[in-house]
Amino acid sequence: MKILHIDHIGVAVNSNAEGKTFWSDILGLPYEGEETVAEQKVTTAFMPVGESEVELLESTEPGGPIGKFIEKKGQGVHHIAFRVENIDQALEELKAKGIQLIDETPRKGAGGARIAFLHPKATGGVLVELCER
Repeated sequence: MKILHIDHIGVAVNSNAEGKTFWSDILGLPYEGEETVAEQKVTTAFMPVGESEVELLESTEPGGPIGKFIEKKGQGVHHIAFRVENIDQALEELKAKGIQLIDETPRKGAGGARIAFLHPKATGGVLVELCER
């Protein structure tokens, strides 16, 4: 598996507009707008930082994954995403190494990316996303 760089850090927020106030208005990160990913019940907002991005995650439904996360843990860092050269190959390699996967096959993510999540039980408690663009 070839990891190219940290693609983004996902931050769960009650509202992207509120999150934008700190990350963009105060820190000065460029705000690139929002995208809703209906299948994941989330509206994302990306702000680039060099080769990486901060991704704000606002739940579109209280029972969605981000809504449940905020209810349980509050707002904050949700996941770290690594950009990989070949996500299919990366998943096969991790599966062969006995890593528990949330996604056995890639799914569509924001910005047209192919994504897959690794289970936090296999990563020391960190939700890890693999991303191919």
